[in-house]
Amino acid sequence: MSSKKKKTQMVKAINQRGCLLVYPLENRKEPASLWSELYPRTKMRWEWDQDGDNRVAEMWVLREELSRSEEVIYAKWFRNRATFFSKEVFLNMLAYLGSSQGRIQLPRSSQEALDSFLLDSPQSTKVIKENLGWQGKLMESHYNRAMKPLWSYLFLVGYGEVQDSSFPSLNMAAAQNLFEDLWLQSQSLDPQKAEAFLEKKLGSDNPFFKYAQKMAKGRSQL
Repeated sequence: MSSKKKKTQMVKAINQRGCLLVYPLENRKEPASLWSELYPRTKMRWEWDQDGDNRVAEMWVLREELSRSEEVIYAKWFRNRATFFSKEVFLNMLAYLGSSQGRIQLPRSSQEALDSFLLDSPQSTKVIKENLGWQGKLMESHYNRAMKPLWSYLFLVGYGEVQDSSFPSLNMAAAQNLFEDLWLQSQSLDPQKAEAFLEKKLGSDNPFFKYAQKMAKGRSQL
């Protein structure tokens, strides 16, 4: 199957399921992943040597391309792992979590980072650290703490990668900028209706829905 057909299949799976990890967690069935959707009878092995499964690396490349397509939305969300959303699920997540409706009081450092992304998106890890003066190992934990709420509450989305060091770095953008239409639409959605939509689309026992509930309940603890 060509890469183009695989990407089409991946978009279709994301839109049908609403939310998917890129890779499975310890090859478990849940939460669902793109790997399990494309290769349902194949266990994923992380070996990257010459005897490894080249589909693992290929999916990482396709993930990067899909994140730039704007057909679906990519974020480091479920337990800080690579996660794709359909646009309708992302829209309702924003309303349910309260991200677009001013119901989240971000920590000062997180707000500082978000303000930088709102002024200029996308930015790579290297660039955002330089802009905020957060370079060096001593600032690494500060950077990670500041970024976590931005991913957890979908203030940020991933948008491709950039070669700004020895390894490719994720390009990050403010969701409010990159998906302005969805952000504005979500502001007028009733949070309870958004929750009901997510429960129906994902399922009440779905790990993604339960994680969203956990995030919604944890807003006051930020």
